[in-house]
Amino acid sequence: MDRRTVTTDSEIRKGLEAAEARGNAMFDAVERAGIIRAGRTEKEIENDIYILAKKDFGVDVHWHKRLVRTGINTVCVYSEDPESRVVEAEDTLFLDLGPVFASANAKWEADLGRSYALGNDPQKKRLVADLPRLFELVKAHYDATPDITGEELYAYAQKVADDAGWIFGGGIAGHIVGEFPHAQLIPGREEHRITKGNAKRMRDPDANGHERHWILEIHLVDKTKSWGGFYERLL
Repeated sequence: MDRRTVTTDSEIRKGLEAAEARGNAMFDAVERAGIIRAGRTEKEIENDIYILAKKDFGVDVHWHKRLVRTGINTVCVYSEDPESRVVEAEDTLFLDLGPVFASANAKWEADLGRSYALGNDPQKKRLVADLPRLFELVKAHYDATPDITGEELYAYAQKVADDAGWIFGGGIAGHIVGEFPHAQLIPGREEHRITKGNAKRMRDPDANGHERHWILEIHLVDKTKSWGGFYERLL
């Protein structure tokens, strides 16, 4: 992580929280603009989000690919690259965006995911409502467990998903985030992820002695494995 411009943990957290607030405002603007609707392709929605982010929020850089996924594609994890689908009237759909916002002295990554149930299916609406609810359950467990490891929090996320009647769809439940560009997710470096195999305490400092800041991801999939949803924000 580049620490040339920001040096204290409190400044880092404030920068990340400010970026997340702007990211949430961007999501709200996308919703108001009516960009998300049936009959459009995922690619069309993604292109319109890119235009809106640049025009209304000054976003020139996205630190990861913009994801718009609907229908069966909502089951896919980040690393997969399914063909663009047309949004159908009863689909679930999620957005996973990583805009980079500039402040006076640094650039900050936001990493946000929201889901939508476009039709009237009660199970799909329940899943979308469960995403932020389960996020808060996992966050509360993290807050109450000072020595928790990445693999322990991942196991807990899987448990609460199962208790709610869903499959936890992600191979990870989150990752570190920070001033842009944050430390790369090098293969084998599980300490950067909330996942099986990360036996490191999440509150341990990074190599420079700084607090590590985390994104928590909740990816839920229906037991039929044909649709799901996604939600993420700062832990």
